[in-house]
Amino acid sequence: MEGKKGSADRLKISKFKLDALLDITLSINANLPVEELLSKYESILRNNLGIGKILIFMHSAQWECLLNAGFARHLEKIDVESRLSGFGEISYVSADMGFEGVDIIVPVFNNNVHLAYVFIGDIEEEGEGMSPVLKHLNFIQTISSIIIVAIENIRLFKESLRQEALKKELELAARVQKMLIPDNRHMPKSTRVIVTGFYYPHYEVGGDYYDCIKLSDTKTGICIADVSGKGISAAILMSNFQASARSLFTADIDLETLVRKLNTIVVTNASGEKFITFFVARYDHKTRVLEYVNAAHNAPVLYNTASGEIVHLGTTCVGIGMLDEIPYVKRTEVTLSGHSKIVCYTDGLSELKDENGKDIGTREIIRHISNKNPVEQNIREMIKFLGIPDTNPYLFDDVSIIAADFLN
Repeated sequence: MEGKKGSADRLKISKFKLDALLDITLSINANLPVEELLSKYESILRNNLGIGKILIFMHSAQWECLLNAGFARHLEKIDVESRLSGFGEISYVSADMGFEGVDIIVPVFNNNVHLAYVFIGDIEEEGEGMSPVLKHLNFIQTISSIIIVAIENIRLFKESLRQEALKKELELAARVQKMLIPDNRHMPKSTRVIVTGFYYPHYEVGGDYYDCIKLSDTKTGICIADVSGKGISAAILMSNFQASARSLFTADIDLETLVRKLNTIVVTNASGEKFITFFVARYDHKTRVLEYVNAAHNAPVLYNTASGEIVHLGTTCVGIGMLDEIPYVKRTEVTLSGHSKIVCYTDGLSELKDENGKDIGTREIIRHISNKNPVEQNIREMIKFLGIPDTNPYLFDDVSIIAADFLN
């Protein structure tokens, strides 16, 4: 009778294990949340098989405790890298190892990658007969591997969705950004002013913007800007900034007033989370006066082809959106003579590295524009020399340039 009873019990437990594996598999296929899968796993081991204690360490970005059922809390804080890296197979734990209450450590691998460690222990250690840990060890290993791999697949799937969402966000931001950059075909090209631009967005999305606006029959506006941060939020902020700049920038508005109004708009829209560096200039070809404000942007380079004089148009106030109110804005005037060139750029250009690992700054700009050739030709030759975008290994940011020839 006892033999028949033992066979019946073994058959019963075998059927339970098969049913449990089927239930777990169906639950995984049904895309149940991680919390529910762990709950089923814990119930199978503790409630049905008499396993007293379970603890799972799993690695995603770092090692973390995924489940603790019955073990002391301090075990959750052990240094997994140093304490468990030597456990490459199922190991029995002795008392002198310092893992209180742990009988067996079960490592879980997937494609030779170490995913998790499972701690197993009994509550009724003084009970009669074989420990449930020993009786069901193979099943514990099997169901643990299934659960851990399933959870890792869920994590990878969520990560792929996040990456896909990020990709779509970047694609949208890139489309928004491209709409902000004027086509060279629409830039002014007259006997007095010739304007050209170059734009290369790193990773297809940028926070740069430049523009050229005909303000009147004699006045031309030029500006360039760079927003802190990347992505759709930066692109939307810059889109709003472009619309505001175009609506406010007129032939007569005082540049200090323009900058203060734009600052108020950016502070309102960005809530202090982003700011914009901004250079704005207005050129009157009748008087040959170039007036500008530089709000913490990279200093544009001004070159006179007759005298060879180089002038850097440096910062005259803080960036747009850095402060609720800009305390001081300085407008500067320069009277041009002969054929002059201006090159405005973002830090994606000036922070490119040379062969010694140092920023090139404005060195290549100055070298390439120090002649009487049109600035459009200068920029084209400089871009080719710098290997943008194909061969320069130090290209880590957007590169934007707007340049102009101011002629007699």
